[in-house]
Amino acid sequence: MNTPPASPPPDEPVWLTAGEQRVWRSYLHAATLLEDHLDRQLQRDAGMPHVYYGLLVKLAEAPDRRLRMTELAMQAKITRSRLSHAVARLERSGWVRREDCPSDKRGQLAVLTEEGYDVLRRTAPGHVAAVRQALFDRLTPEQQKSLGEIMEIVAEGLQPKEAGADLPWLR
Repeated sequence: MNTPPASPPPDEPVWLTAGEQRVWRSYLHAATLLEDHLDRQLQRDAGMPHVYYGLLVKLAEAPDRRLRMTELAMQAKITRSRLSHAVARLERSGWVRREDCPSDKRGQLAVLTEEGYDVLRRTAPGHVAAVRQALFDRLTPEQQKSLGEIMEIVAEGLQPKEAGADLPWLR
């Protein structure tokens, strides 16, 4: 007669299996190398890190190329403090400016300048080529679809909807 495996005591961690450990470490290895690859490409081509490029993209896609700072932090999935530091650097470069929010005196808007839009337009082709070469050219269409579905599931699970959730843009 087969007996089911014993469950660990409630205060014992449920350790990763050898297969799960292999998947986890492969993910960490690839994510770290991909972020470094994209950072180096953007530093070389535009003198900015990947996260700053992402902020410029979010602003370029926004109506009138402007977003409230809190909305930009949420879309970029970063803390308000990190966003404030990044926007200050982008302001010094002349790529972004801040404006007071007309509907809320406490709020501020981040606005993509023409110079920032030009930098983004010049940098985008090289960035897309780097993303394509590092990720999409290595995967079949089926693998790309699976990866997208998996990442959506993971992101959804890490972004709870209830009030009081501990999310970067709320810190």
